Amino acid sequence: MRPHELKLLVIFDVIMTEKSITQAAERLSMTQPAVSNAVARMRVLWKDELLVPDGRKIQPTTYAKNLWEQVRDSLHNINQAVEPVAFEAKSAKRTFRIALPDIALDALGLDMRKLFEQEAPGLNLHAVPYTIACTKPLLDDADVDLVIGQSNRSLENICSDHLFDTSYVCAMRIDHPLAKQNLTVEEFASAQHLLVSLSGDSTSPTDQALQQLGLSRRVAFTVNKFSSAVPIIKESDLIAILPTDLLHHYLGCGELAITHPPLDIPHTSISMLWHKRQSADKGLIWLRRHIKQIFIKRRTHQVEKVLNFIDS
Repeated sequence: MRPHELKLLVIFDVIMTEKSITQAAERLSMTQPAVSNAVARMRVLWKDELLVPDGRKIQPTTYAKNLWEQVRDSLHNINQAVEPVAFEAKSAKRTFRIALPDIALDALGLDMRKLFEQEAPGLNLHAVPYTIACTKPLLDDADVDLVIGQSNRSLENICSDHLFDTSYVCAMRIDHPLAKQNLTVEEFASAQHLLVSLSGDSTSPTDQALQQLGLSRRVAFTVNKFSSAVPIIKESDLIAILPTDLLHHYLGCGELAITHPPLDIPHTSISMLWHKRQSADKGLIWLRRHIKQIFIKRRTHQVEKVLNFIDS
């Protein structure tokens, strides 16, 4: 391969990662016209359109997707070998893309932003929607740098670091007929339930736990964001099994009854996940370290607050 072709591949890799000529130019410390000229040379050299305008974005052709699939990991490994990138948070200019559910963003967002303002003013954080099924495709295609969510099985080429196990409580409006400490599993099963389902699936570990007891429930309403759950249940006859740490904001509002579920619901393991090609990425290592510290600090306080409220 001729040297100029390797340089074009490096530019191509950054464009495909950033999905933007402008952002690629910024990351490469090049002008936008220079990157556009490089794309023009790629089209001539590789005899393909490569990148097609789509509104303000660009869409890669099939040839571009196949080419990137073949070269991206090798390019990253070469770059790490010959020029391991140092990361200085104070001077770094970079955008991190993270897929995570809204409850995790609520727990992380403000502290992360304060950290950036104090220690890393050139860093940006962009959150994108999360479902379990999208984890591997998002990381394989470099659409995100990091996923925060469930990791129930080993995923090829995906690394993970456990953050915490989510426990659950039962919540309903304060004057609900079932708002009592000694709620039976039969009363629980006969109620109308709200389910938070990020994927749209209407079953959950709660249904599996009920099934083991020979019971089932009616899921009368589903939402795809945790933040939507409480406003609905506090104004309706629905009850919901919700993560313990979601409810610390509502303990003093006098609108919710919160109790332990009348059956054992398995905990959910929440992890950070990233592609193995980024395991040596100093910036991502810095980000993961701070995310873990924030979650440990915030969740310990929030969960204890809710459990103490229930048991008081």
